[in-house]
Amino acid sequence: MENTQMKNGFGKALAEMGEDHKNLIVIGSDITKSVGTDLFKEKFPDRFISLGIAEQNAAAVSAGLSLSGKIPVFSTYAVFSAMRATDQIRISLCYNNIHAIIGGAHAGVSVGPDGATHQALEDIAVMRSLPNMCVLSPCDENQTKLATIAAITKLNSPVYIRYGREAVPNFTSLNDDFTIGKAQILKEGKDISIIATGSMVWTALLVANQLKENGFSADVINIHTIKPIDKNAIINSAKKTDKIITIEEHQINGGLGGAVAEVLSQNYPTKMKICGMPDSFGESGKPHELLKLYKLDADSILINCLQLINE
Repeated sequence: MENTQMKNGFGKALAEMGEDHKNLIVIGSDITKSVGTDLFKEKFPDRFISLGIAEQNAAAVSAGLSLSGKIPVFSTYAVFSAMRATDQIRISLCYNNIHAIIGGAHAGVSVGPDGATHQALEDIAVMRSLPNMCVLSPCDENQTKLATIAAITKLNSPVYIRYGREAVPNFTSLNDDFTIGKAQILKEGKDISIIATGSMVWTALLVANQLKENGFSADVINIHTIKPIDKNAIINSAKKTDKIITIEEHQINGGLGGAVAEVLSQNYPTKMKICGMPDSFGESGKPHELLKLYKLDADSILINCLQLINE
């Protein structure tokens, strides 16, 4: 199984969709290759607009393009696309409820050596709190491509697509069904439910295999759509296992864990554990070292799962 970067799926989808969607416009914010938009720029240079380091302008220009009948896409590092441009996204895009696609690249602590300033760890919380915003968090290159295609063809509202920097196992198939708002059930078990998003989905599968070696079986659920979240999948799994653990490269406040807790607290209160960044900024380091430091590696999550099972 090959390790690839999610940005490849984002870029390939834009380049392919540009063929049939002549109104697809991509906006660059100083960087293109590192977020995957270089593929579109090379193929359709007349539909690529570079605004430089001006993320707020990118959001505002996207609103104008959408209101003019275009499908605008802008992408940069998530700390800038989701955080620096929040005001313009909220008012220009979400308030008007218009079709625009925001790419949040280099999300999570596994950005690594770029350090705390470039590790987006609060973007899910911010984006999912905005009315009319759809939030997608695919798990590998193939699913990022499917998510981007769906964002272009299946929605008529603002959408935020979150993807990481580090190469991760490309384990899903382009033939998989990808439905916005419907979770992907990867494994079924009876002892615990492991609910993950983004690059942590592969880690969840590793943990499930380790649990099997310890005599336990786990549901593994890939929440590729944070908003609208698949309430039925979460509730049904909770009813089966009565124990939930969530995993994400995001703060433990307001992210996937918070979204799952909101569903369960109102529908089926369940014992759960949220694994993520412990209300702290990250730091510089190699991705695997940082994941281990913040207990987001498979061995650390296995310990949490076993503790929850044995409580």
